[in-house]
Amino acid sequence: MTRLTFLALALSSLFTPLLQAADASPSPVYELRIYTCNEGKLDALLSRFRDHTCKLFEKHGIKNVGYWVPVDKENGSDTTLIYVLEHQSREAAKASFKAFGEDPDWQAARKASEEAGKILAKPPESIFMTTTDYSPPVAIGKGGKPRVFEMRTYTTKDGKLDALHARFRDHTMKLFTKHGMTNLAYWTPTDADKGAGKKLIYILAHDSKEAGIASFAAFRADPDWVKAKAASEAANGGSLTIEPLSEGVKSIYMKATDFSPIQ
Repeated sequence: MTRLTFLALALSSLFTPLLQAADASPSPVYELRIYTCNEGKLDALLSRFRDHTCKLFEKHGIKNVGYWVPVDKENGSDTTLIYVLEHQSREAAKASFKAFGEDPDWQAARKASEEAGKILAKPPESIFMTTTDYSPPVAIGKGGKPRVFEMRTYTTKDGKLDALHARFRDHTMKLFTKHGMTNLAYWTPTDADKGAGKKLIYILAHDSKEAGIASFAAFRADPDWVKAKAASEAANGGSLTIEPLSEGVKSIYMKATDFSPIQ
């Protein structure tokens, strides 16, 4: 081995791990936030986001992913804003929100928007999340035609979340697509008090609420789904979600706001 070859190999062994570490960018962290307004204040909140908040989020390193309002009154169609943000990390989120809160432009916009009364009825709910290994990349943009979105939250029995993931990974997602549903993103909370280890939160897109209901009816009647569900429950001692079903599986149909990056 020549001296130059030896030197090249030595340098390669030294720098390759450093280059690999530099290329391995950390996975982003997502944050689901739910705002509940005082009666009659939703339009004021949407205006504040449209005209100020979204731009200031981006200014301070927060990526706007999607903004939605429920379509049904019982889910807060006139009082609720649901949205998802992307951060580089939890630490980055904390730093970004600190800078955002101290921004004079934000302070002025907030003060002006509340001259006619306080907008929020209670502090926002925040859930930090990571994507599952089977989630599609979060695709920002228009779907090609108007869509209705559905946020579904599954709460599993103790120790059953991995089995639920396996069922979605191996069967459910493919069958959703088969029956006309679009898989948008799948997440799990990162904090124990928000459901880490027990909850799966995901968003689907449908042509309309009626189309979504019809798609789920066809999905549940599909022999492949019936077989997959029976097999997973037989292997895991029964239903994977907590009971009653209305507590274990929650669904909110939503429409995108006009300023939502996802349409």
